[in-house]
Amino acid sequence: MVYTRKNQRDLTSAEKKRFVGAVLELKRSGRYDDYVRTHVKYYVSDGDGGPRFAHMTPSFLPWHRRYLLEFERDLREIAPGVTVPYWDWTKDNTPAAALWQEDFLGGDGRRSDQQVTTGAFAYGRGEWELTEGVDDRPYLRRAFGRPQDPIGLPTKAELERATRDATYDVPPWNSTSRGGFRNKLEGWSTGQGSARWRNHNRVHRWVGGTMLGGSSPGDPVFWLHHAFVDLIWSRWQRAHPKAGYLPARALSPGDSQSGRIATLNDPMPPWDVAPAALLDHSALYRYA
Repeated sequence: MVYTRKNQRDLTSAEKKRFVGAVLELKRSGRYDDYVRTHVKYYVSDGDGGPRFAHMTPSFLPWHRRYLLEFERDLREIAPGVTVPYWDWTKDNTPAAALWQEDFLGGDGRRSDQQVTTGAFAYGRGEWELTEGVDDRPYLRRAFGRPQDPIGLPTKAELERATRDATYDVPPWNSTSRGGFRNKLEGWSTGQGSARWRNHNRVHRWVGGTMLGGSSPGDPVFWLHHAFVDLIWSRWQRAHPKAGYLPARALSPGDSQSGRIATLNDPMPPWDVAPAALLDHSALYRYA
């Protein structure tokens, strides 16, 4: 049966409670930290050696679609009927938005050390200890708007600049690609200061703290953010039905990205599933 992912602002109190409860149970089982480790492992930048599947690469969108599906399936085994809600950051763009309330994800970190002290994921509650991260701080951190160097969430106009691009991706198939929907949505840019970060990337930087870097799934808002990114891709596919995933064919052996990125039918680890198998989610879920 096809299930529905809802906008977080439309969740009932009971739905919020069930989602939070399932995430906490996944954490207690140790499985949640496995997801964080997976993201760290596959967060490979342009300059690093070896293949790139999760970021700065055409498979950014299908890789995260499968990653999100695996996470959601685990939650649904714990609490049947639970789905990952999405956060439309072009509308719910202030610290007063519903997702940051005490009954859901908790709010901003305190100024002294960025530690989140509200909500079920606050370290002081005893159920959310970070074991994977860039340092040994065990608590969830946030710094909304990056007070030391202010940044805002993406606007509707900025997102529309990405979705108007009718080409999925372009060479050199990495963070320096000047055109293509994928990189415009992922948000790598040659601008200066906060202008370097667009759309998806800007959201990570606006939340700050734990949401920065490869271990960003340590903040549960990661999943709501990526559910919206997935929704944007779904809308883009409907708006550009003739624009398929690129590159569709194997690259020439002399291409600098040959063997480093997933073309349409190349299997993506850790699931060995190709982007081609993830282009249509309509048999599994829909968005409200």
